[in-house]
This record gives sequence, C-alpha cells and structure tokens, in this order.
Amino acid sequence: MQKNSFLIIAIICLLFSCKQEHHLSKIEGKQIPVSDSIALDTEIDDFIKPFRDNLEKDMSKVLSYAPKTYHKKDGNLNTAIGNLMAHIVLEEGNPIFNKRTGKNIDMVLLNHGGIRAAINKGNITTETAYQVMPFENSIVVVALKGQQIDSLVYYLSKAKKAHPIEGLKLTLDKNYNIVEALINKEKIDSNKTYYVATNDYLYNGGDNMKFFKTNDTVYTLDYKIRNAMIDYFKKVDTINPKLDDRFTQIQ
Repeated sequence: MQKNSFLIIAIICLLFSCKQEHHLSKIEGKQIPVSDSIALDTEIDDFIKPFRDNLEKDMSKVLSYAPKTYHKKDGNLNTAIGNLMAHIVLEEGNPIFNKRTGKNIDMVLLNHGGIRAAINKGNITTETAYQVMPFENSIVVVALKGQQIDSLVYYLSKAKKAHPIEGLKLTLDKNYNIVEALINKEKIDSNKTYYVATNDYLYNGGDNMKFFKTNDTVYTLDYKIRNAMIDYFKKVDTINPKLDDRFTQIQ
C-alpha cells in the first residue's frame, strides 16, 4: 500500500511539473585560456609533421629579391607596388588570354584595398605572395565598349585612390576632373571593344565597380593573382617597380 501511495504521489508531481513554465534566469560563462600548458597530442603531431615541414619549406623558398620596401601608401594616385601588381596581371595573364582567344589584354584594373601587405626589402619568398595577396581572387578579362571604359575612368577620377592600373594613362586637373584618358597611348574610342583584366571580386561589383557588369563577354582564366605573382617572381631576379605618370593630377 505504501508503495502504491508513493507511485501515485510521483505521478501527480510529474504531471504538475509538466504544466510549469520554465524561464532562463541566468547564463554563466567561463574563459578557458589556450596556453602551452595544454598537453600536445604527440601521435597527431607526428602525423602532421611531414606536411607542416613541406609547407614551411615551400613558403620559405626564395623566388626573387626586393632592393627596397614597397608599400601601397607610398604614392598618391599610383604606387610602385600597385603598378607592379597590375603589370604582373598583364605579363602573366595575357599569354593565356591570347592563346585562348587570339586577342590581347588592353588594360588592367585592380583595387587598392586588395594589396594586403608590403613587399619588404630583401628576399621575396612564396610567403611574400601570400601576404600581399591572401585572397583566392582569380583573373578575369572583361570585354567593354568605349562607353563602359568612360564609366571606368570616371569612377577612378571620383575614387581619388591609387587603384592599380596598367595600359591606361589617366590625367586629372586640380579638381579631379578628367584632362586626358588614353589606352595604349590612344584616345578611347566609344565604338571599340577593349579587353580589361581584373579580378573576380571586382567583376562581381566589389568596391562599387558596377561598370563591369555591362559587358560583351567575360573570360575566366582560372588563374589566381597570387599564383601569377609567384610565377612572375620566379622569372625575375630582382624586382624594380616604380612610380610613374600612368595616373596623375595636375596641380
């Protein structure tokens, strides 16, 4: 009888508790620092060590040499490192584009913010390329009519920023109005098609570069800018990028 009474009481309590509303009243957290005191799993470490050693060897491989440090802030409307980046895209991307299409890249446009680190004086390694270009951006070539090129040039004049260019020569007055814009040393023809190399991020509207979407054709080279940098550095014993008159302002 006592056992049955206990069972009845337990059932009543269970039913009563099911009807209660539960509210979260307090959340407590605790910070657990990650430090050297955490024991190393030697079995896992031994397994990944060959991969880590090979990666470190590849990343530290010397490809070229920089006679001084190049930073993206070392210039107003064009910088030595930006000019180098645009040149690399043209130098390494054009042979691929030409082989596939029989055409040539007319100009290059990249973004100033895409340069994420300086090239420091001394040896240039594979790691240098990863530091400067850590993103997985690939080269695309966009066919633009002269009217879209006008929009591109107008964008650059209003951005007032050292977006890397190659093949385009742009001169602004003291109020940032366009004085002259040339591609391959010739005035822009509104009826002509120009082939502009850029990266997939900008092609998709990055940095508000919406003019790329009004195009005749887009060609994907399946070639990362970082890989183009590595290929270029392997061929050049010593880099020598410079500021020039490709994008200037008349004071």
